[in-house]
Amino acid sequence: MWTRTISQAALWLAITGSVSHVYALTQEELVAKLQAAGYSQVSDIKSTAEGTTAKATKDGKAVRLVIDSSGQIKEQK
Repeated sequence: MWTRTISQAALWLAITGSVSHVYALTQEELVAKLQAAGYSQVSDIKSTAEGTTAKATKDGKAVRLVIDSSGQIKEQK
């Protein structure tokens, strides 16, 4: 029985470890996430090959953002 439990756990880890966790946010959820990160005036949200892009303002500066499939926010220069 112990061996079976270990085998099942190993199989579960193999399956879940190989599945990438891509989640899709609604536009409202994305805006809320960006606002929570300190961005305002979020606009021009588009889906692109590099991820979701948006324009926003942070600390009085206009920025272009890329939000990747894991939800990480990156400022583009």
